[in-house]
Amino acid sequence: MNGDLIGSLLPLIVLFAIFYFLIIRPQQKQQKEHKEMLEALAKGDKIVTNGGLIVEITKVEGNFLTVKSIDDSTLRVAKTYVASKWED
Repeated sequence: MNGDLIGSLLPLIVLFAIFYFLIIRPQQKQQKEHKEMLEALAKGDKIVTNGGLIVEITKVEGNFLTVKSIDDSTLRVAKTYVASKWED
């Protein structure tokens, strides 16, 4: 009876372990790296927004960034809409 329980649960445990190591863990690592990147943003950094704009940060203020586009127009962008840091 005890062997039947272990035998029936073993495939579920293996499936969960595979799911965790292939999907959940890498996604958590990526979220942590993105959060660290957002916290490290500073004046003068170039970023790419989720909309595809490449802009330069002129001011960091809480949850928002004041940015300058290529035509010198000033915009305010929420930090949650920053996709990545632009490296030339």
